[in-house]
Amino acid sequence: MPLSSSQQIVLASSNLGKIKEIQAILAGHLIVPQSVFNVIDAEETGSTFVENAIIKARNAALHCKLPSIADDSGLFVDALKGAPGVISARYAGVGASDQDNVLKLLQELEGIPDEQRTARFICVMVFMEHAEDPFPVIAQGVWEGRILNHAIGTNGFGYDPVFWVPEHKCASAELSATVKNSISHRGQALRSLTTLIKAREL
Repeated sequence: MPLSSSQQIVLASSNLGKIKEIQAILAGHLIVPQSVFNVIDAEETGSTFVENAIIKARNAALHCKLPSIADDSGLFVDALKGAPGVISARYAGVGASDQDNVLKLLQELEGIPDEQRTARFICVMVFMEHAEDPFPVIAQGVWEGRILNHAIGTNGFGYDPVFWVPEHKCASAELSATVKNSISHRGQALRSLTTLIKAREL
């Protein structure tokens, strides 16, 4: 039943960038954003990505009465001791735009040499069959890179314009959606999630 091509699965997100990426990666499945059901985003009160992803998945499953997928992700910068971390989406404050968050990040890293600007995107993905699912499926992905000194590119969202991808020698925001989804933290987590779900069904 989970992740079948005929079963609707609610995506617990209102982030248009995430919705677009996840629907592309899981093409062929009926992935419907929670906004279709007028579900409001759950408050992310957890201190870890796992906690927040479960909170969001449970909220969507509860209100939609359908299986749900949720992710919580963020950027870890070594020179900032892991910041922005779990508050990546609100690094510059509640309601901050992507541009606000990027600007604050660049300001915090001002004067830090390139070799010390190592960073990684981390994504935790959760699948719940229903709101009371005692055994949520949890997967994660990690994408290593470095923070640039200025923004480059117009694709993607969030911190993509300042995240350097060594293997492609460009910023994440310069990658096509297909290439990004094939190597990103979110793509890794989703592929791992689907594998784990299939294994649980055996």
